[in-house]
Amino acid sequence: MTEQHFIPKEYKISKEKGQVTWESPSNIALVKYWGKKKHQIPENPSISLTLNNCKTITTLSYSKKESGNDFSFEVFLDGEKKDDFKPKIKTFFERVEAYLPFLKDFHFKIETSNTFPHSSGIASSASGMSAMALCLLSLEKLNNPEITDLYFYQKASFLARLGSGSACRSIEGDLIVWGETKAVNGSSDLFGVKYPYQVHEIFKEYQDTILLVDKGEKQVSSTVGHNLMYEHPYAENRFKQAHENLEKLKPILESGDLDQFIALVESEALTLHAMMMTSMPYFILMKPNTLEIINKIWNFRKNTGLHIGFTLDAGANVHILYPKNEAKVILEFIKNELVVYCQNEQYICDQIGFGANQIKE
Repeated sequence: MTEQHFIPKEYKISKEKGQVTWESPSNIALVKYWGKKKHQIPENPSISLTLNNCKTITTLSYSKKESGNDFSFEVFLDGEKKDDFKPKIKTFFERVEAYLPFLKDFHFKIETSNTFPHSSGIASSASGMSAMALCLLSLEKLNNPEITDLYFYQKASFLARLGSGSACRSIEGDLIVWGETKAVNGSSDLFGVKYPYQVHEIFKEYQDTILLVDKGEKQVSSTVGHNLMYEHPYAENRFKQAHENLEKLKPILESGDLDQFIALVESEALTLHAMMMTSMPYFILMKPNTLEIINKIWNFRKNTGLHIGFTLDAGANVHILYPKNEAKVILEFIKNELVVYCQNEQYICDQIGFGANQIKE
């Protein structure tokens, strides 16, 4: 399949005004994506756990314009106009115009809100751009009702990727693979696909408690970090490792081997940050409290034998992963021992989720 698959036949949207609302979740990668080629193509494959509670809700209002010479839109976050979001949206529109040829025919009002702090390492761009892509594709479907669900979700993932790479993993759930790899049949660089192999019951209600160590904006954006992989001395080995880890993960997910799951996922998290620390220029997104939390988790796991592990995204916050059947004791540990390391003692209890939903008017 190529990009041409998503270019529609010529059409015009017959409805002159209206609105559509989608909520789309964030996701947390287990095998990390870090480094990309042109057109938001990943250098290595990744697999993510779709979240349930951390999500973006976006309402797209549209009204027909008299002239279709340029993009016309306004953006609101939590009811406040956000002109500083406009350059990113404009870039997104430019990237997807070939696949959504009606974009210049309408004025759009984009109203969005998050259930978690924006720009703090909980992949707000993933949930935000996926929600945006779904709203736009719903508008296309008004004029193309024959679009199948398979095509709709593939194209939504494809479009979301052009806004933010990891956004392509937020359209569906519960485990999503992005990036072509021999380890996963049907995998693609163009969009995320549902993990096609058997998964043990223990993972079906897996928990993710997110410790908000630092809710401020990252000092280095993910885009800059990805670009630093171009000349990275360890990049080639890292890309190879990601393919290998996806292959290793298959029997782990099938058998429910939580010890091996934790070892692989924690190693991936630390490798991601090791690549940041060995870039040129180098940078560190972890904070002192991130390291305190990690060491507390390791000691607690050693002393109790419970299956508590962590992963990190490109930020300071810590995602604590654990099975639901151990949640009571682990949550007590989190509240008693770890929350003190969070900014304003804030944390989010989440769990594995199953993708985006349209909110009907």
